[in-house]
Amino acid sequence: MRTTRVLTSALLAAAALFTSATSATADDASPSPSSAERDAPTEAGTTFRTATAVKQGQKATADASTGDYLYWQFPAGAGQQPTVRAKVKLPESAARHGSATWQLDVFDGLRRRQACASGVPTNKASAQDATVTVTCTLRTVRPWSERWANDPLPGAYYVRLTVTDIPDRDLGQPVRAEVEATANDIGGPRAEGGELGAPLHAAAVSEPESGWNGGWFSDRWVWTVGGAVLGALAAVGGYTLTRRPRWTTRPPAGS
Repeated sequence: MRTTRVLTSALLAAAALFTSATSATADDASPSPSSAERDAPTEAGTTFRTATAVKQGQKATADASTGDYLYWQFPAGAGQQPTVRAKVKLPESAARHGSATWQLDVFDGLRRRQACASGVPTNKASAQDATVTVTCTLRTVRPWSERWANDPLPGAYYVRLTVTDIPDRDLGQPVRAEVEATANDIGGPRAEGGELGAPLHAAAVSEPESGWNGGWFSDRWVWTVGGAVLGALAAVGGYTLTRRPRWTTRPPAGS
């Protein structure tokens, strides 16, 4: 019975380890509402050089004209998977003459266009739609990469929002854009075998809270430690079940 109680306590402790680690990771990935709303930009740049810097979790806004190219930039560190979401408030439907296709592009610090792992980076709004939303989730940022690769690396990321297909008579009409960049900490940056010496062109944006090369914590630590604990418990349980029982008193003669 004592052995059973020990095994039960150990199993509960291992479960608590998994639960607490998962909760901590989820909490770290959630941006602070106060910091996200503080000093949020209210304008956008018109080129890469004039891109407006925003923090992760900040909702930037900008009033512009249909047909303008709008640029923002935000930071992302190793182990993070950035997601950019843009919402455009369109002119009154009575003033429009047809549908419009809006597109969201994301570039790294070297102005290399990054592919979206998921999301809807191009979306078509009908003449009756009041708003249109485009999203792009990038691949996980790596701490280092081969020179020939186009992997996402730590540093600044540029966001470009514009309309790509629209009736000429609708160009120049006023629109209002909202852009927000967030990032989930995927974990495991130290398992990549190296790290970048410096972020890519990140002078205008602030460093992420977890640093450019990610934190030391990795989800692999949880599975490694948890696996070791469960393996030890299985060994103890197997020994307990297979060992020969001890006699509490001397067995009868002839037994």
